[in-house]
Amino acid sequence: MSCQFDPTLVPTEDLGTPAREGAPVSLSIDGVDITVPAGTSVLRAAALQGARLPRLCATDSLEPFGSCRMCLVEIEGQRGYPAACTTPVSAGMTVRTQSEALARLRRGVMELYVSDHPLDCLGCAANGACELQTVAGQVGLREVRYGLAGANHLAEAKDESNPYFDYDPAKCIVCNRCVRACEETQGTFALSIVGRGFGSRVRAAGGEDFLGSECVSCGACVQACPTATLVEKSVLAQGQPERSVATTCAYCGVGCGFRAELKGERVVRMTPDRDGRANHGHSCVKGRFAWGYATHPDRIVKPMLRAGIHEPWREVSWEQALEHVASEFRRLQSRYGREAIGGISSSRCTNEETYLVQKLVRAAFGNNNIDTCARVCHSPTGYGLKQTLGESAGTQDFDSALSADVILVIGANPSDAHPVFGSLLRRRLREGARLIVVDPRRIDLADSPHAAPALHLALRPGSNVAVLNALAHVVVSEGLLDQDFIDRRCEAEAFRRWRDFVAEPDNAPERVAEVCGVPAALIREAARLYAGGGNAAIYYGLGVTEHSQGSTAVMAIANLAMATGNLGRAGVGVNPLRGQNNVQGSCDMGSFPHELPGYRHVSDDGVRARFEEDWGVSLQPEPGLRIPNMLDAALDGGFKGLYCQGEDIAQSDPNTQHVAAALTAMECVVVQDLFLNETAKYAHVFLPGSSFLEKDGTFTNAERRISRVRRAMRPLAGKADWEVTAALAAALGYPMAYAHPSEIMDEIARLTPSFAGVSYDKLDRLGSLQWPCNEAAPEGTPVMHVDSFSRGLGRFVLTRYVPTTERAGKRFPLLLTTGRILSQYNVGAQTRRTDNRVWHAEDRLEIHPTDAEDRGIVDGDWVAVRSRAGDTALRAKVTERVAPGVVYTTFHHPESGANVVTTDNSDWATNCPEYKVTAVEVNKTARPSDWQRRFHGFGDEQQKLLAAARRAGSEAE
Repeated sequence: MSCQFDPTLVPTEDLGTPAREGAPVSLSIDGVDITVPAGTSVLRAAALQGARLPRLCATDSLEPFGSCRMCLVEIEGQRGYPAACTTPVSAGMTVRTQSEALARLRRGVMELYVSDHPLDCLGCAANGACELQTVAGQVGLREVRYGLAGANHLAEAKDESNPYFDYDPAKCIVCNRCVRACEETQGTFALSIVGRGFGSRVRAAGGEDFLGSECVSCGACVQACPTATLVEKSVLAQGQPERSVATTCAYCGVGCGFRAELKGERVVRMTPDRDGRANHGHSCVKGRFAWGYATHPDRIVKPMLRAGIHEPWREVSWEQALEHVASEFRRLQSRYGREAIGGISSSRCTNEETYLVQKLVRAAFGNNNIDTCARVCHSPTGYGLKQTLGESAGTQDFDSALSADVILVIGANPSDAHPVFGSLLRRRLREGARLIVVDPRRIDLADSPHAAPALHLALRPGSNVAVLNALAHVVVSEGLLDQDFIDRRCEAEAFRRWRDFVAEPDNAPERVAEVCGVPAALIREAARLYAGGGNAAIYYGLGVTEHSQGSTAVMAIANLAMATGNLGRAGVGVNPLRGQNNVQGSCDMGSFPHELPGYRHVSDDGVRARFEEDWGVSLQPEPGLRIPNMLDAALDGGFKGLYCQGEDIAQSDPNTQHVAAALTAMECVVVQDLFLNETAKYAHVFLPGSSFLEKDGTFTNAERRISRVRRAMRPLAGKADWEVTAALAAALGYPMAYAHPSEIMDEIARLTPSFAGVSYDKLDRLGSLQWPCNEAAPEGTPVMHVDSFSRGLGRFVLTRYVPTTERAGKRFPLLLTTGRILSQYNVGAQTRRTDNRVWHAEDRLEIHPTDAEDRGIVDGDWVAVRSRAGDTALRAKVTERVAPGVVYTTFHHPESGANVVTTDNSDWATNCPEYKVTAVEVNKTARPSDWQRRFHGFGDEQQKLLAAARRAGSEAE
C-alpha cells in the first residue's frame, strides 16, 4: 500500500503539529507507505495517513512540545518510545503507532492525569468538547487506581477576574498549550508555568490575577486549552453551542475569519476560524469577545420620527418612516435644488450596502453628494498610491510580512489598532527581522520581547514628509539605490527629477533634524537599514494620512520603496493599515463624490455611460460635495438633507462644534445605525441598523481581501441595512430589485473591472479573494505590481516638505496627536457596550513628565486642553511614551471631546482632516469645559426623549 501526500486533500481538523515545506520524504506508518515534506512530525504524518494518535499537548497551531507523552510510538531501530509530535520523519523510517506496550503506556499516563483531575464531567462546561475526556476514551481508560488522598491541586481557587473567561487551576493538566499560545501565537509572553511537579501552575505575569496581568485577552489561551481550565463565561452560562456560521469580524481592517457559534439564533461564542486567510485562527479581545453589543438593550429596533431635535421621538412603521424621508427629500430638492441633499456611507457596512448607498445618491438623488468616513482617514492613500504606482490600495497580503527582513512602521500602532497583524509582526521580529518605528509616541511593537532593539524615530507631529525625504536623501547620496529596478520599472525622467530633488541640502538629515527633532545619525542608520537590510516592507496608518501633507507623505513612501526596489515580491511593499473593517471596500465601491466604483472619475464619459446603461438613469459628470463641503453648505443655507448610514460624524469628524452647528441647520437628517449615536441627537429620522451578525455580504480588508459575511441571526429590526437603502430608493421612485446581496455583488462585478471575477460561489469555494480578481487573475492577486506597475511604469513624484500651519507657539505650546487603544474601537459605539470598558473606562491625555511638572500636573489630575477650535477636559496620564512637547489621547468616548479641539485643517489633495497635529495648551482644571457641560445637558435631554418614545411604543403595543 502507498499514500502520496496531496496538500489539497488535507482535512481541516487539527493534525497535531504545523505543516512543513520541504523535499519529499517517504516512510512507512503501520505498514502503509506515505510521502510527506521534510520536517513533518511523525504525528502529523500519521494523521495524514489516517492514524489519529492520542495527544493533549500537541496542536497544529503551536510548535511541538512533547510534554504529555500520549503520542508515544515505536520506531524501528530506535530505543524507547519517542513522542511522535517532536520526532521529525526521516527517509525509510518505519513507525508503529499501535501495540500492547504502547497501549499500556498511554493508559498509565492518562491514569496519572485523571488522578489529579476533578471527575465532574456531567457538570463541566467542556463536557462533550473536552480533549482529556476524548483521549481517555481513545486509550480505553476505565478506572483510576490512584486515590485522591495524595498530593493534588483540586482545591485551588478559580480566577474569575477576567470579564470574558475563567481560569480554574483545579482542572489544569499543565500541558503548556496556553503558555505556548501566548508566546507563539500572540507574542505577549504573559503566561508561564511556575513550580514543579504537583506544584506546577499557570500564572499570568504582572498581576495577581488575569485581569490585572499583562494578558491582553486575545483568547489564544482559551482556544488552546484542551480542558475546561480556561473557558468562556458565555459557555459556562449557556452550555456548548449547537451550530456555527462562518463569517468575518466587523472591527478593524485585518478582517479576521470567525465562526459564530450559536444555540438557535443566540450567539454563545465567537471562535477564530483556522481557515481564515487573514488571521489563521488567531484573534484579539474585540473580535473574540466584544460581540455582545449586537443584542445590547440600547439597540434601537424600530424606526422613529420627530419634528425637531428638541421634540419627542415617536416610533413608526418602516413604511411610514421611509415614505416620510422620501417626501422630505423631494420637498427639499424642490425648494432648494437638486444639490440640497446628500449621503454618507459607512466603512462598517458591507461592500454591497456601501455600493447601494452611492447608487441611491447618484441614481435616486440625482447628484454626486456622496462621501464616506474612509475619506476622513485614508483618502491620501488612494490619491498617493494612484499617482505613483497606479492603484489605490496596498501591495501585499499580510503573510508577506513573514518574508520581510526589515519592517518600517510609520504612523501606525499595529498592536493596538490591528492586533492580529501586530502579533504576526512580533513573530517575524522574534525570527530576526529588524524594526524601524517612525512615530511621535513609542508604540508597543518597539518593545517586542525576544526581538532586536527597534530604531525609534520619535519625530515631531507634522514632520513625516521631512523625515521621509531625509531617508531618501541618504539612499541617494550614499549610493543605496536599486538602479536596475529603477531602470526597468520606473519613468526615467521623473526619477531623475526626484533624485536631484532629494539630494538637495535641505533634505539632508542634519538639516531635517532641526525640523523633526530626530537626530541625524538615527535617520542615517534607519535609511541604511531599510535600503540595505534585505527585503524591506513599509506599513503605515492614520499617522501618515491624517495630516495636511497626508497625500505627499504617501507618495514619499512609494518613492522610497521604488528607489530601493522593495516592490513586486513577498516581504516588501507599501502597505496601508486600514482602520475599520471595510475602509478599503467603501473606497472600492465608489463612496467618493468624484469617483464611481473602481476609482473611475465621474467625468469619464465612457465609464459613466456604462453605469447609465446598467442603472437606467442619467448621471452627473461633475463631482459632488465632500462632508466638509456639505457642512459648510448647510451653514450657508444651501444643503438641507442628509442620509447618514452607519457613521457618526458628530463624534468622529474634526471641529465638533462646527459639525453640530451644521447638522442643526439642516431640515431633515436621517441616521441609520445600531444605537442612538451622537449624530442622531441632531436627527429627525432614525432608521434601525443591523449588525454584522444579522446580514449577508462581504468586507474587504487592508490587504484587498474580499471575505464573506454570513447571517447568523435575523435582523432585530426586521431589515438588513441593504434592504433599508433599497426600500428608500423605491420610495423615491427608483426601485432596486435585489433578492439577495449576491445579486448586488454580481452587479458590482459586472461594472467594476477589479471585481470582474468575484462571485459568492467563488468566495464560498475559495474562502476569500484579493482583488484585482478578473480574467488575468481568476483567483485574485496576493502581491501586486509583480512584473509591472498598474500604471505601467512607476512614477516618482516630488514631495517637498511644507510645514503645517498648525504649529506650537506661545499661546499653544504643545502638539496634540491622537490614536486608538486595544480594547476600544473607533468612536466606541460598539465596544463601550461590552465588558471591554473595564480596560478603558475613559480617554486620558498622555503627557511627558517634564511638561507635566512644568504645569504642576500629577498623574490622574483633571486638565483643560485648549486649542484655537475649542476646549475640553481630560484626566492626565504622565508617561514617557510621548516626547516633551507632545501630548496624546484616544477618542473612544464622546464625552471626552477629543474632536472638539481638533481643527478644520486638512490634506491639500483630499480634504482628509489633520487629526494628528493640533496645537494646544494644557493646564490643571477643577471643572469640565463649557462644551462638556452642554454635551451632558443635551445628552440627558435626548435620552429622556428616547425613553418617552419607548414608553409610548410599549403602551401602543
